[in-house]
Amino acid sequence: MLTRLYISNIVLIEKLNLEFGGGLNILTGETGAGKSILMDALALALGARSDTGLVRNGCDTASVIAEFDAADNRLQAVLDDAGIDFSDTLILRRTLTSDGKSRAWINDTPVSIKTLKQVGDALVEIHGQFANHTLLNPATHRETLDTFGIKNIPNYNELIKKVNGTYQEYNAANKRLEDLNTMLRQSAAERDFLEHNVRELESLNVRVGEESELADRRARMMNAEKDSAILSDALTALNPRGESVYDNIYAAANILLRIKTTPNPYTAQIDQLYNAANILSDVTEQLVPPEMDTADMDMIEERLFAIRAAARKHRVSADELPEQLKQMAAELNAIDNSDAELKKLTADVTRKKSEFDAAAAELSAARVVAGEQLRTQILQELPDLKLGNADFMVSRTDAAPSANGIDDIVFMIKTNPGMPFAPLHRAASGGELARLMLGLRVVLSDGGNAHTFVFDEIDTGISGATAAAVGSRLNRLAATAQALVITHSAQVAGYADRHFKISKTSQNDTTITTVTEITGDARISEIARIISGAEITPESLATARTLIQQ
Repeated sequence: MLTRLYISNIVLIEKLNLEFGGGLNILTGETGAGKSILMDALALALGARSDTGLVRNGCDTASVIAEFDAADNRLQAVLDDAGIDFSDTLILRRTLTSDGKSRAWINDTPVSIKTLKQVGDALVEIHGQFANHTLLNPATHRETLDTFGIKNIPNYNELIKKVNGTYQEYNAANKRLEDLNTMLRQSAAERDFLEHNVRELESLNVRVGEESELADRRARMMNAEKDSAILSDALTALNPRGESVYDNIYAAANILLRIKTTPNPYTAQIDQLYNAANILSDVTEQLVPPEMDTADMDMIEERLFAIRAAARKHRVSADELPEQLKQMAAELNAIDNSDAELKKLTADVTRKKSEFDAAAAELSAARVVAGEQLRTQILQELPDLKLGNADFMVSRTDAAPSANGIDDIVFMIKTNPGMPFAPLHRAASGGELARLMLGLRVVLSDGGNAHTFVFDEIDTGISGATAAAVGSRLNRLAATAQALVITHSAQVAGYADRHFKISKTSQNDTTITTVTEITGDARISEIARIISGAEITPESLATARTLIQQ
């Protein structure tokens, strides 16, 4: 709902700050007072094409701010794409410079004019110069009819869900069948490839973790080979020139035994030499290189290199080779058993298509019933709106199957007997179209895709009972939404929940348009002026009171 409209330097408007409420907001004023300027400003805030002629004379910049207290949930995707934070309030801001530059913001986030218009169209539905009424777009008619059907026909919503669900299942089954057929078309060349690789991987029979185990064993064996060489060097050091070190130590000890001095002063040293010789003898005997099975080493390396080559070939890790074998074997099995699988999937598609067709046919029949009910209710509205010669119908034609069913829905109208039916946007214009849209919206009474409806001079060419009927229906529409109506009709103005008077004043060679909310006697006088013109009479005042009371 539009809660506030702030306008600065738009044509005759210098500064204007308007607060609107729910229900029916009526705007009246003398011809030329600036009602169209107000509409120009609102349309600018909603993303309409800019015009430098809107910038007030002598000013460099004009701006409009429109504040809304709620937004349709379907706007969330647009707001998310634009990076706009939204909780409970949306503020649309537009500036226009005298040199033609225009900028836009939503909640202080800069946006393109296209995004501004997307959001504006979803928030406000305008019937008038800047008409953007969604019902004129045939693409909205199916959804609009379904909304009506959900409210008026039992189980209608369940039918919509059933059609959507069966279509998704049918579409998924059909996709699986198409994938199988694609695979079968390629199977002649792929089968030889798969068979060769499956046989190769089965022969290799890789275990998860095997590569790591083989690599560890290979590393240990290679280290053992290096250790053997080191041991050999150590033994060589202990036996230089082929002579045993411990033999030489024994010899030295034996020589010292021949010392003549008694007792032998080197007895301790002789014992140490014998001990050292024994230790060296034991160590030398223990420094034996481990036996190595070179055949095992060759086998390990051959296996390891084969596994790694297979992993490179299939562009996976060695541990993923078992899963690769499983997948390729499954593909080969699918090809080998394709006839049975093809029959199974074909039967599944046929069954799910039949389920979708049945659900779609049921929904199609319900849409025909909804269309007839919608027609009946709309035709009841038209005579009072001075459209008694008009006729309305819902056209249903076959459409390509989709999650929405098999129906193409278009609202058709003819304004005079003997004329052919035509889509809404081609069959009516001006006041007729505005009143027709009002009748449609009152019957649908779902708020459509907007929270706010704007009707610009919907009463053109009508008066008396017809104007009263228009006012009554605007009042009904505004009961569940918000309506802003610019009118010259006292009967329409009498239904206002809030009444604003648009005036034009001149001072110091400057003309300014102002808008003021009026209540009480001021409102009675304004409606009396609409009735009698410049000279307000007691009779017109009495009539004004009567219209307001009604």
